[in-house]
Amino acid sequence: MHIAVYAFDGITMFHLSIPQMVFGTVSRLGLADWQVSLFTTASESATLPEETALPEEGASPPLSTAPSRTAIHTSEGYGLDGLGGPELASEADVVVVPAWFSDGRPAGEELCSLLKTAHARGACVVGLCLGAIPLAEAGLIGERRAVTHWRAFEPMAREHPEIALDESVLYVDHGDVLTSAGAASGLDACLHLVRTHLGAQAANEVARQLVIAPHREGGQAQYIKRPVPPRADDDPIGRTASWALEHLGEPLPVERLARTAQMSTRSFIRAFRESTGIAPAAWVRAQRVREAQRLLESTDLAVEQVASSCGFGSAVTMRQAFARILSTTPSAYRRRFRTVSPDPATT
Repeated sequence: MHIAVYAFDGITMFHLSIPQMVFGTVSRLGLADWQVSLFTTASESATLPEETALPEEGASPPLSTAPSRTAIHTSEGYGLDGLGGPELASEADVVVVPAWFSDGRPAGEELCSLLKTAHARGACVVGLCLGAIPLAEAGLIGERRAVTHWRAFEPMAREHPEIALDESVLYVDHGDVLTSAGAASGLDACLHLVRTHLGAQAANEVARQLVIAPHREGGQAQYIKRPVPPRADDDPIGRTASWALEHLGEPLPVERLARTAQMSTRSFIRAFRESTGIAPAAWVRAQRVREAQRLLESTDLAVEQVASSCGFGSAVTMRQAFARILSTTPSAYRRRFRTVSPDPATT
């Protein structure tokens, strides 16, 4: 699979590195043949004027619209040359806009046309963080749900009232268009793409290599009141979550979780949301689906056995959870991502 990542004058190295790190690791680990290329629309001679101060967090001199651009300067002052031109996007399976200017300036006809053309021929178009702005300007989101950095919600809503912006999620995937919230949630969105194409086990291997969380549910809030929790041994929410992961096969109603945390049910629900950005029941369901993915990929247990082992109670309940979270069925997921030889008794 070929992934083309858009670079422009004033982009931050952090945002530019996210898709390269995640997707590049797929190939480095030998999980799949994924090629990641950087392309731009900046001219080869494009430089920042000496008298121009380098920008803060994406604010930069106006984007040039010169055709055959192969050199840019990042917001930190590094020069990058030898980048590919727009033709890379015309050949890619996935086109990523990893960021955009914090002042929300227009993307311009050249970039919008490039994105529309890629989308029309079937490429998945991804807008990470403020990268959702060019996708919106190109008309690729339409009246569907989307997300961007929470600070850009109001201006983006004014410019594109047709879009159903959802500030309660980390990323939104429509299959053809994917948008993510601020900064680090781009990692979650890129891991989500790995999981979608290669399965949970591959995504976990990439996450382990990069030493990042293997799966933050897309429906998790992008802004939480307590983003850095205390040590797990001092934190009833952290202790309870760790305990729940060891007891997924058992009934885990919120009342039981609250008792484990030695809190009232109401206080536990509130504290869990503040700590994780997601409701306890939704978190448990997501963890059960994640464990079911692992078992479907790496064992020959029957679907009913997987459902029981993960605490779903029945294969029907597990199918409903898979449909809701993964938009597929357990059997279809196993056929696509199985990593063990099938046992005739399970097929």
